[in-house]
Amino acid sequence: MASEPPIIQLRGVTKVFGEGPTAFQALKGVDLDIHAGDFVAVMGPSGSGKSTTMNILGCLDVPTGGEFLFKGVHVERLERDQRALLRRKYLGFVFQGFNLLARTSALENVELPLLYRGDPRAERRETAMAALDKVGLKEWWDHTPGELSGGQQQRVAIARAIVTNPDVLLADEPTGNLDTARSIEIMELLSGLNKESGITVLMVTHEPDMAAFAHTIVHFRDGLVERVDTNHARGEVVA
Repeated sequence: MASEPPIIQLRGVTKVFGEGPTAFQALKGVDLDIHAGDFVAVMGPSGSGKSTTMNILGCLDVPTGGEFLFKGVHVERLERDQRALLRRKYLGFVFQGFNLLARTSALENVELPLLYRGDPRAERRETAMAALDKVGLKEWWDHTPGELSGGQQQRVAIARAIVTNPDVLLADEPTGNLDTARSIEIMELLSGLNKESGITVLMVTHEPDMAAFAHTIVHFRDGLVERVDTNHARGEVVA
């Protein structure tokens, strides 16, 4: 509900790369609220700060200044291993390049996060198969990435991202390597997961047609949030 605190809060977040005269300030004081259950598209030109922000939100990097709260916890104060635990427990990642293991079956690729978590083999298989079923690839469980189309590979990557039941799914240009038809399929899948499973989706995209699937569109420019739009064609923000 909108009355509940945002699942993610950024307050005055800055990020500086390098030191001295060669230092570059990628983020200049980002303020952003993301509510649980929202589908957010992040847009902006190259160098606008959107990817840096997503790396911070994914606990892959830390801000130079400001506050980053996840479920009320100050992430910027956490140690590296604590951030890794947060990332493993609450976040799922989907990348433009799929990042699948080439000689490993779809099922084994999806099992990987559960293997790292130490789940028993039988439990891993059952959970991974259920995730493949969610993305419509249960019958393709024994195929390697080379035996799958680009769209199918991205579905496997999404299954791997959701197999741990994350609260937030971060997708970095998830349709960047796909044709239009496959891109729409992937966006419909992400939209369905958002609606049916309540997963909060944060997606970086350069494509307005893909951003149109989101409820909220955040526009970055010059290291700041330029504006936040609600996509009324998709209905009001769910949070």
